[in-house]
Amino acid sequence: MDTKTQLLVGDPGPAGRFGRFGGRYVPEALVPACRAVEDGFRRAWNDPDFKAELSSLLAEYCGRPTPVTRARRLSEALGTQVLLKREDLNHTGSHKLNNALGQGLLARRMGRRELLAETGAGQHGVATATAAASLGMECTVYMGEVDMARQELNVYRMETLGARVVRVRAGAGTLKDATSEAFRHWVTRADKSHYCLGSVLGPHPYPWIVRELQSVIGLEAEAQCRELLDGGAPDVVVACVGGGSNAAGTFAGFAASRARLIGVEGAGGAGATNGTLGVLHGSMSLYLQDDAGQVLEAHSVAAGLDYPGLGPEHAHLAELGRATYATVTDEQVLEAAGLLARLEGIFPALESAHALAWVIDSARDGRLDEDTTVLVTVSGRGDKDAEQVRRLSRDNA
Repeated sequence: MDTKTQLLVGDPGPAGRFGRFGGRYVPEALVPACRAVEDGFRRAWNDPDFKAELSSLLAEYCGRPTPVTRARRLSEALGTQVLLKREDLNHTGSHKLNNALGQGLLARRMGRRELLAETGAGQHGVATATAAASLGMECTVYMGEVDMARQELNVYRMETLGARVVRVRAGAGTLKDATSEAFRHWVTRADKSHYCLGSVLGPHPYPWIVRELQSVIGLEAEAQCRELLDGGAPDVVVACVGGGSNAAGTFAGFAASRARLIGVEGAGGAGATNGTLGVLHGSMSLYLQDDAGQVLEAHSVAAGLDYPGLGPEHAHLAELGRATYATVTDEQVLEAAGLLARLEGIFPALESAHALAWVIDSARDGRLDEDTTVLVTVSGRGDKDAEQVRRLSRDNA
């Protein structure tokens, strides 16, 4: 196994490093909590009973495996072969439950009674609230007030599931600020609560834990593509990136293949494209910063991508050249979501539509042709975005 492959599937070790990225930059009060989570996960991940229980829940409760769908009409329109990994069909409507259930089981095993979470688009909050309800735990979710306004449906879903949703007014009122508040809460309750971080972000061991729990996406997809493609693999594998959990999980399944790996960011929150080296939320990675090192606010039409950086493993893959990261605009995203809905009857989350927008743009300018097979991870369904899309379409009419 070469170095680039190993980085996608391996253990970053006690230091939690992906090359120069990652690490554990937290207040002294949180170091024991992070170490306890790392030790607990290592023990659980090596325990066949833990893995068997998680696999059973993923199959019987989540509905896994999710299918890979041939997008025939879209493929014909674009002149390239498009396959869709359908995480929108997972219970709760996104890939987020894969991670939330795994961390919920870990928390219960460690004797914790409450799950803490941050959320932007609300999908991770819904998934964590769902896991907590199914496992008989309490749940507190931090969410920026801007995201609460544009994701009212998911706020209602979380509260209906029994979660306490805390409005975060600090900063820009989006994902970065919600994450900061969740960390502050955890400092005071680390002996009773487990921070169920939703992306491949934060201090070690979280980037590694979330990637491992989301690798089910890529492992399933790789096997499904082999069957669909007569033993072959897609030429290109594409997923959206904010922090990057669905992309990390997808890429993990294709580490040893010849597939090009493409992560797609929003143009207003492009850590890989425009970021510089820095530390935020306990991890060294690439972040949007000014000349003084102050973190800048990110923007995306998709609430789940409103994060001014990306996970440390993604930063390392970008530096190595094993994965390529590109950007698309809000306008391209809205067009992509509408096109998939009209041609395939699938209304994707705006986060997922970023990946599709890159495929559409690349096919139109000749970077993809009819002999190219592209796998796109549809990380979630678009119900949560319907009102926002309707309003934007009306305003732009």
